[in-house]
Amino acid sequence: MTEPPRKTPQRDDFARSEETIRQQRERLAPAQQRRVAPDAGTLARRRTLLRWAKWVLPATALLLLSSIAVWPEVDRLINANSAAIREISKVKIESGNLVGATYRGVDEHDRPFMVTSDSAHQANPERMDLTNPAADILTQGGDWILVRSQKGVYMQHADILDLTGEVTLYRDDGLMMHSPVADIDIKRSIIASDSWVRAEGPFGVLDAKGYLLSQHEGIAQFRGPGRLILNDDRGSHPADGKAS
Repeated sequence: MTEPPRKTPQRDDFARSEETIRQQRERLAPAQQRRVAPDAGTLARRRTLLRWAKWVLPATALLLLSSIAVWPEVDRLINANSAAIREISKVKIESGNLVGATYRGVDEHDRPFMVTSDSAHQANPERMDLTNPAADILTQGGDWILVRSQKGVYMQHADILDLTGEVTLYRDDGLMMHSPVADIDIKRSIIASDSWVRAEGPFGVLDAKGYLLSQHEGIAQFRGPGRLILNDDRGSHPADGKAS
């Protein structure tokens, strides 16, 4: 079996290949442009740009470092302003009454307290009439006390809160007290009432004719005659007498 004769490349084929390669080179290789030397004006602008860069770049770097150093304080102020805006957004004024009123402060021992109410009416520059007021108080020992009622009067400059109508006091150790009226000296952290009171807690049940609680001194006084029922004595007859 004989092999077919090989085809010998023709001169025209080589010419076409060379022409194709030349065209591809001309298409792919960009035309070289002769570099022109900058004139005096261009050199002056470049020198001015370099002088500005020597000052602007270090100043920018210093500004960035300063912003990193003060950013925590800026972030704190932003968060504080956001919290204030949220509080303000909750406050509405309807028919001369302030709806969703909140007052924050610290007592004479630098413990925080807060007074809130569903609505508040400015009776005079000193007096605020409150609807469904509530006072959050922190005691000397770190306990939390919540006192709420149906109505109240808040004397702003004296920080005195007079509560009336189903006054309820709750302390986070389980103590709960009910009375028709109560007066709170917020600055001195004193709660008192000259009306009857019922106190219930882990100790038992106590009925008395009045009470005084001093949160700073840690004193609780009840005015008799009263009745005390201890948890251990619930199976026996209650003891009547004066409570102090």
